[in-house]
Amino acid sequence: MDAKTPVLILCLLALLDIASVPVLTGCESPGAAAVLLSQPYKPGNVFDASRQLPAGLKRVAVLPLVGDPQSTDLTVGRDTLQPVLIAELNKTRKFEVISVPAKDLERLFGRAEWTGDEILPANFLDLLGKKYGCDAVLFCRLTEYQAYVPLAVGWRLRLVEVDGQRTLWAGDEQFDGGKPSVLAGARFYERREEVQLGDETADWLAINSPRCFGQYSIACLLGTLPAR
Repeated sequence: MDAKTPVLILCLLALLDIASVPVLTGCESPGAAAVLLSQPYKPGNVFDASRQLPAGLKRVAVLPLVGDPQSTDLTVGRDTLQPVLIAELNKTRKFEVISVPAKDLERLFGRAEWTGDEILPANFLDLLGKKYGCDAVLFCRLTEYQAYVPLAVGWRLRLVEVDGQRTLWAGDEQFDGGKPSVLAGARFYERREEVQLGDETADWLAINSPRCFGQYSIACLLGTLPAR
């Protein structure tokens, strides 16, 4: 065996390692390179009446998250993400968050679910304002929920002022885990927030856990709220 033999063996082993790497097909998640090269997703389907929230807006009544009752996926998503929504709203520190029970809406208006897209009773906002001492009401709807990879979550939120009944802010966004920019945003959020599983940080949580992906998506959308 001459001096060149070990080098040849190492080269052959390297080629074998490369050959063993799986090739991604179009049906699989975006490749790591595509995710790394992508800028984190930024919501674009957002409206705000002003760059700043009104000075008098101190308390917001948050209505229950609504999902199509005919869809099992959306029902599961609603139950999973309702507490996540409230937690992320509190993290913004832009106003006091008051969670409105569905039973209160049923008793006051004869229906437990309101999306803000329907025609509201004439006294809807006034009654909520008086009962909860709130300055605005947040309507919340889950429009998409896919709990398998690629994960997907859709949100439609609308913040309406009690006095004047004008829309202060609204967002209607779908976060598709099959898009590199969304995965890049989820990974960035995960590293920033240090999302954990037990005592050990898992790098893959935000793109594999429906709850964590939902947390990223609503935090991303709420990041477009007007400044305080």
